[in-house]
Amino acid sequence: MQTLRLSLDAGVARIEFNRPRKANAIDATMWRELREAMQWLDAEPAARVGILSAAGAHFSAGLDLGMLEELKAQTDDPCGGRSREATRRGILHLQDSVSAIERCRKPVIAEVHAACVGGGIDIITACDLRYCCDAAWFSVKEIDVGLVADVGTLQRLPRLIGEGMARELAYTARRFDGAEAAQMRLVNRCYASREELADGVLALARQLAAKSPLCLRGTKEMIGYVRDRSVEDGLNYIATWNAAMLYSDDLEEAARAAREGRAPVFRD
Repeated sequence: MQTLRLSLDAGVARIEFNRPRKANAIDATMWRELREAMQWLDAEPAARVGILSAAGAHFSAGLDLGMLEELKAQTDDPCGGRSREATRRGILHLQDSVSAIERCRKPVIAEVHAACVGGGIDIITACDLRYCCDAAWFSVKEIDVGLVADVGTLQRLPRLIGEGMARELAYTARRFDGAEAAQMRLVNRCYASREELADGVLALARQLAAKSPLCLRGTKEMIGYVRDRSVEDGLNYIATWNAAMLYSDDLEEAARAAREGRAPVFRD
């Protein structure tokens, strides 16, 4: 890949933004490769959990604004209706790259070490878990560059931190630090340093990778399903899921390990 680096070790996949000279601004190639990386994570049996991190000084400066001119040129048409239809399809394409994180059956952990701006927030709000360090800072920046955030922040952020706080951040584009991000529950935890952040996230990823892969995937699907549905719908779906997947090799291995006083070992 041109803009990402992928690695896999002991069940933990690392997907790393790799445009450090551009502060990991997200260009068209990175949007496409993010989707491809999530498809790889989903399909690779040996990958049980993913870490989304970044090389260089910052996590992501957000959308590469040069993309706006590229999109305008690509969607130009003498017919205004056709031009706007093409623009809409382009936006939906970008949205799909972020939604690919949610569609991935494996848990994805965001590791934010410095600036996470605009499109970076679109991306981390689609992750299962988010962690940062004291040096991290965040901004829902779109309004200050004349845009309405359209790739997921306005849809996902209110569900994480509440509508009132999400409105404040989106309306003002103000910068907030890692400690405040933890206080408002955008991130699960704020570490004291980048090194502690990396160690903590890796330790958590390894802990998850040791769990039953089948149950981990099922748990992610259930939490995602019930988010937009009633408790009754969620209960009905989990009953159907477990009717199909409950009696598995993983269940038997967990029981054997408990009887034998050892840690379970699950297949990919």
